[in-house]
Amino acid sequence: MDDIEETAAVETVGERLRNAREAQGITLEAVAAQTRIPTRHLASLETSDWASLPAPTYSVGFAKNYAAIVGLDRAEIADQLRSEMGGTRVPYTQAEVFQPADPKRSMPKWLIISAIVAVLVVIAVLSLLRNRELDPAAAEAGAPATSTASVTPPAATLTPAASGTVTLTALQPVWFEVREKDGAVIHMGQLTPPETYDVPATATAPVMKTGRPEALRITVGGKEIPAIGPSGRSASNVSLLPADLVRGPTASPAPAPGTPAAQ
Repeated sequence: MDDIEETAAVETVGERLRNAREAQGITLEAVAAQTRIPTRHLASLETSDWASLPAPTYSVGFAKNYAAIVGLDRAEIADQLRSEMGGTRVPYTQAEVFQPADPKRSMPKWLIISAIVAVLVVIAVLSLLRNRELDPAAAEAGAPATSTASVTPPAATLTPAASGTVTLTALQPVWFEVREKDGAVIHMGQLTPPETYDVPATATAPVMKTGRPEALRITVGGKEIPAIGPSGRSASNVSLLPADLVRGPTASPAPAPGTPAAQ
C-alpha cells in the first residue's frame, strides 16, 4: 500500500516545472520570453503532451532551459524527461527539424523592405543614366550632314568695319598733313614711333598727305587696312573717311618736278 502511494506521489517533469514556476510567481509567458521557446511547447512540457513537442533532442533542451529559469537541476530534469519520453512516445518516422525563433537574430521586416526599395532605386537610376548616354549618340547618328557652305560667313563679314576711329600709328619717323578737302588744315606735324594720331570724328571730308606712306599704319575701328600707297613714293589727297579706307584709298600722282616734295 505504501509503495502504491509513493509511486503516485512521484511528479512528472512537467508537474515539477509547473509547480516550481507557480511557486515563484512566474508566468509561462515570462519563461517563454527568457528562453526564446514558444509558449505552446512549454505548455506541452507541463502537461506531458509529447505529441505536440518536436523531436526528443529538442524537447530535452527545452526542459533544461525551463529548469534553469525556475531553479531546478538541469541534468536531473533532462534524465527524467528522457525516461518519460522513452517509455511512452512513438519513435518518429522522419527527421524533424526545429529551430526556436529568436527575434534578436531575425531581420526586421522594415529593413528588408528598405533594402528592396534601395535596390530598385539604384536600378532605375542606372537605367536612366544609360538612356541619356545613348540618346546623344543616336541623335548624332541620325542627324543629316551639315554642308560646309552653310556655315561659311558671307564675304562682307570678312572685311574691316566701315566705321570707327581712324588711327595713324608711326612705324618710323614720318611727317604728314591732315586737312579738310576744302583746304582747312586739321593737323600737320611729325610722328615718332610709337606715337599715334586719331582723326577727329568731327572732320567732314579729311584727306592726308605724306611723303612716306610705308611709315604709317592705319586702322579703322581697330582693324588694320592695306597700305595707302607704294613704298618710297609720296601720297596726297588720301581720303581718311572710314568707308573710303575700307574700300581701298588711292593716292594722287607724285608732284611734278620743281614742286617741293613732302618731308
